[in-house]
Formats: sequence, structure tokens, C-alpha cells
Amino acid sequence: MTGDIDITARQREIADLVQSNGFASVEALAERFEVTTQTIRRDLTRLCEHGILRRTHGGVEPPAPVGNLHYARRQILNLPQKRAIAETVAGRVPDGASLAFSIGTTPEIVMQALTRHQGLRIFTNNLHVAFSASQNPGFEVTIAGGRLRHGDRDILGADTERFFSSYKVDIGIFGVAGVDADGTLLDFHEDEVAARQAILANCRRAFLVLDASKFGRPAHVRGGHVTEVAAVFCDTPLPPAIASLLAEAGRETATCAGMEERA
Repeated sequence: MTGDIDITARQREIADLVQSNGFASVEALAERFEVTTQTIRRDLTRLCEHGILRRTHGGVEPPAPVGNLHYARRQILNLPQKRAIAETVAGRVPDGASLAFSIGTTPEIVMQALTRHQGLRIFTNNLHVAFSASQNPGFEVTIAGGRLRHGDRDILGADTERFFSSYKVDIGIFGVAGVDADGTLLDFHEDEVAARQAILANCRRAFLVLDASKFGRPAHVRGGHVTEVAAVFCDTPLPPAIASLLAEAGRETATCAGMEERA
């Protein structure tokens, strides 16, 4: 599921490559995918039209970092990595569990991986999560009320904080916009932090789900610390400083792309 943007698998892989490397030339992309430069130029035009990439001399680069990307654009970035994370998390969730889900594309993909479970109770302010959960008629789905953010299709504000505080769930599942070098969790808006903190305070176990692009990402609103969660699920080994902090705190980590785990 790729949201509102219709692109090909090759175009998605091009977007991931450029996001990871910071730049790619037309010629290098043509060689990598064994297609003509004209084909690559058409791919890049499509990606640039959607604002996923931007043209620069000789190739493309990620767009200028002005806040967060639109939700539909984030859905297609690092999608294989997010799916690997989701499958690993799904293996840790028992049937019949109660779960609170935050906003974000990775929590949404985790929910998609859970639709084969039985008897889950879902509490969320993320309409993408709610829609995915509703595909299983055996799930009980409860959503927060309040003002809807149109781009992200989520609900934030004081009512959302009270909503999560009304329940005590088995597992809270959330992502973040970024993780600073000292382990501080970061987001782009105060309301996002407040909702995430409400989930953290009202769950028995907290799962942080994020791909490697979040480490060092310059979001600016502080909201907790990585050692406050029970487990961190990522597609690559964590940066050594972060891994050390989690080990000292006795937290669990899972490297999901290779399914390597350590406590």
C-alpha cells in the first residue's frame, strides 16, 4: 500500500537510494537499473513532480528539509525496511492483546502486518492505522476524537492525550521523527510529542519502531529518551552510542532486516 502516490517499484527504489546517499546521477541510475537514461529521466520527472526528489546539476537529490515530508511521500520511502520491521514486531504481539498506536507510516505498516492476528483491541489517533485494523472484523478498534490533520490523517490535541490516558494497554507502538546522538527522541510538533508520551505512560510495554534514516535527523521538538521504551526495532544495527545506552538500561533491540536480535 503506497498511499495517494502511484509510482513503480523502480521509482520507489530510486527514491530510497537518493534519500540514503544524498545524490544520484542520471547515468549512475541508468547503469544500476540497466535501462536507458531516457527511462531514468522519466522516472525522475515523476518523482520530482510529487516532491519526493528534486533536480540538481547532473542528477537528483532529496528535497530541502523544511519540516516533515507529506505522509503519502513518507509511505513510499524505505518501504521494504519498514515491512521487515513490521513483520518482526508482529511476531512479538500475541493474539488478544490490547495495543495503542501513534501517528506515522511505520506504525501503520506494523498494523498491516498484524491483520492476520485474532482478537486484537486497537486504540489509535491514526486514521490509517484504524482503517487497516478495520479490515479484520475480529478486531475492536477505538479512535480518538478531535481535530483531523488532513495531510497525515491523524488527530492531535488535548482530547487525544486524554483518550490515551483513559486506557491501560499491553503494548504501545510508536515511531519518532528523529533520534538525537544522545538518545533524545524528537518530533516536529509539540502535539505529536504529547500524544506519544501519553501512549508511553499508559502501556505495559513500549515498542519504538523506526528505520535507520531517523538517527541524526534534525527534528526540533524534544520528547523523551530512547531508554524509556522496552524495545527498539530498526532495519539496521543501531549507532554504537545508542546501542550502548540501551544495553546499559537493559532494553531489547531487534535488527529487523536480518532478523538478528539481542537483549
